[in-house]
Amino acid sequence: MSKAHFGLIGLGVMGENLVLNAERNGFSSVVWNRTFAKTQEFLAGRGAGKDIIGAKTLPEFVAALERPRRILMMVKAGQPVDDMIATLSPLLEEGDLLIDGGNSLYTDTERRVQELESRSFGYIGMGVSGGAKGALEGPSMMPGGTRTAYDAIEGLVNRMAAQVVDGPCVTYVGPGGAGHFVKTVHNGIEYGIEQILAEAYDLMKRVAGLDGTAMADVLAGWNATEELSSFLVEITEVCLRTKDPLSGNDLVEQIVDAAGQKGTGLWTVESALNMGVPVPTIYAALNARVLSSQRPQRIAAEPLLTLPAGLPFDLGTPADGMSPLQDACILACIASYGQGMALMQEASKLHDYNLNFPEIGRIWKGGCIIRARLLQRIQDAYAFRADLPNLMLDPWFLDQVRRRLPGLRQVVSGAALAGIPVPCLSSTLDYISSSFTARLPQNLVQAMRDCFGSHTYERTDREGNFHTEWL
Repeated sequence: MSKAHFGLIGLGVMGENLVLNAERNGFSSVVWNRTFAKTQEFLAGRGAGKDIIGAKTLPEFVAALERPRRILMMVKAGQPVDDMIATLSPLLEEGDLLIDGGNSLYTDTERRVQELESRSFGYIGMGVSGGAKGALEGPSMMPGGTRTAYDAIEGLVNRMAAQVVDGPCVTYVGPGGAGHFVKTVHNGIEYGIEQILAEAYDLMKRVAGLDGTAMADVLAGWNATEELSSFLVEITEVCLRTKDPLSGNDLVEQIVDAAGQKGTGLWTVESALNMGVPVPTIYAALNARVLSSQRPQRIAAEPLLTLPAGLPFDLGTPADGMSPLQDACILACIASYGQGMALMQEASKLHDYNLNFPEIGRIWKGGCIIRARLLQRIQDAYAFRADLPNLMLDPWFLDQVRRRLPGLRQVVSGAALAGIPVPCLSSTLDYISSSFTARLPQNLVQAMRDCFGSHTYERTDREGNFHTEWL
């Protein structure tokens, strides 16, 4: 009997869809799951009639694969990945390749690449974006590891990935944990854009008094523009338009306002803090999720503080696409992408990833959660200037900042006076204002640090470090 081209471990929704994707693209497959009953259920259901076989044990699974073996692990990040590697390693032979397709911490992937390569196995840490639908129909994939390991899977992933006009949405990202780092930042950008759209919804509801259908109509208009056309705007429109089958009201209003997270947004912020890169829009989105989880505390606290009763201010009208609010959302989305790109630039320098930013922009244009028309502009910006220090300094993006900043200021100031929290929009305004201010007040911070701790300071008029006996 001929051996399978591809092996998959972990038959969750993503795992099932990825193996069906591989099989549809001509790669015979063998699957293994911790519980064999799940494997049997899959083969009798979605996998029936496909060129997919199931293995009851891991030795059977490994023996069913052609060499060099290509095994995709879709298991929970952290210790479960290490446990699976430890179990599989004695069954593998020189040249065999393991791929971690989950959302692993990039430093864990760095360690695993070194360990597995030292034992003559290949190891790829591969971010996969697109959710269940993308996994089945074509995701964006971000593989990192050695170039040799990538070469062994290039034909497979090129066929499985989403296809856009300039190629498949997959590329060799870089060595070590580069693939998982880029996926982590991708998820941080995703956090930012989701919170930006949530703030826009809150303002349209509380200030403009729009219902779900009217808000969905506004989002449909936004999705027709170059600046906001994206998968996330598209699905936000769908969510706002959907009615509750029980009451007939907007379904979104029946959903508890406490958002979950799986850790990648936190990893993005932690990495940024460790590398000294400002990501305030992304951090505000993470913090908003954390604060939302304190729902009982918020409900108990609301009667204790009298806030303005939703003072009206100009958000624009549905007829003009809520123009000031649209401007605010465009700049916040640009800031979210720009902060992510800046963080990847710093990581590329620190870890010698040699990231190709036009390529990252390209592979995010299809299949993935943050796919958007704006990514073509991002791709063009870094193709024109590879060392661009801040996305907002690219001529096209700078023009957006100049034209849309009044709308952002109008929305943030109006929300502040109305007592409506807009953490991402207000953080974006602070970020832009700070980024384009030549002198910030941290000179006083340095004076205070020297006053209480003799930390010294630098002067504007001469070289060197100085200390003053302030007291």
